Amino acid sequence: MLEFVERLSRGEKLNAPELGQLLKGAAHDSNVLKLLRHYAVRTAQEQFGLGVYIRGLIEVSSYCRCDCMYCGLRRSNRTAERYRLTADEIMLSAEEGYKLGFRTFVLQGGEDGTHTDEWLVSVISKLRTLYPDVAITLSLGERSEESYRRLKEAGANRYLLRHETANSELYNSLHPSSRGLEHRLDCLRSLKKLGYQVGMGMMIGVRGQTIDDIAKDLELIAKMDCQMVGIGPFLPHKATPLGEEPAGSLELTLAAVAIARLLLPHALIPSTTALATLSPTGRLEGILSGANVVMPNLSPSDVRAKYAIYENKASWGKEAAEGLEALEKELNTIGYHIDWSRGDYIY
Repeated sequence: MLEFVERLSRGEKLNAPELGQLLKGAAHDSNVLKLLRHYAVRTAQEQFGLGVYIRGLIEVSSYCRCDCMYCGLRRSNRTAERYRLTADEIMLSAEEGYKLGFRTFVLQGGEDGTHTDEWLVSVISKLRTLYPDVAITLSLGERSEESYRRLKEAGANRYLLRHETANSELYNSLHPSSRGLEHRLDCLRSLKKLGYQVGMGMMIGVRGQTIDDIAKDLELIAKMDCQMVGIGPFLPHKATPLGEEPAGSLELTLAAVAIARLLLPHALIPSTTALATLSPTGRLEGILSGANVVMPNLSPSDVRAKYAIYENKASWGKEAAEGLEALEKELNTIGYHIDWSRGDYIY
């Protein structure tokens, strides 16, 4: 295990079987996990110092055409409370966020058919005009290459699109209404071709996933050389077919985050809200595994609970935009602080 970790720390790439061995070692031996996280934190600090970037998350819609087996926003969930933010509500959220010091906005939502290119271009263009110094990140699912091009020309900089799994059979079982894994990867290739900073990622612990699958995910992420990596634990939602499944492992999630940091030293890696939901110390544990981004919630307070991919989502206190002072104090307890810059990917 030490050899694998040291090879990663020197910039060498491990193949999927080697990554699988390392993940299994970290999952079953706390000393292996501790060593892996130590090297990951050292690598992150060499690249980014002790600053943690903040992103203002604006959840624009809980409507979704997809029927993913794990997601509380799935179209078959008749109990979900649906909403769509208006353009004015998005602008108000961004205005509040800018005043608080955010220099990156993340517009995230389900694949909502009412979000036409024209509407999104209008919103993005207004944001770009009002806030020329911010980074605009989108997380709006699969769209055509032409759509991605138009959104990029309107002013978007980054796009988050988790590949979910490198196992096509597992992908199809989790996304029964999708166009398949290869289409998802084609979307990611289009985004890279258009010059976006691109984010990939996956859940840890979803039903049917093996450690070897996670190893292949990490190998794919490294091969795609993405600029952002989002890795969080699976968390169930009772109104989905996977609602009775156990949550993903904290230790295995932290191991995957640490390996991602060593594979891609320059990447922007969030300590996810899912980690903070799984464990009271999850956010800090993520940072102490090599993560360097947190995404406080900027959405209007009356809709935060409605954007429920999983249950009991942490979106208040230190997870909220209003809680930046508390977040700063929490980061200080482990020697870190908020980095108020927009935090671009360092090539």
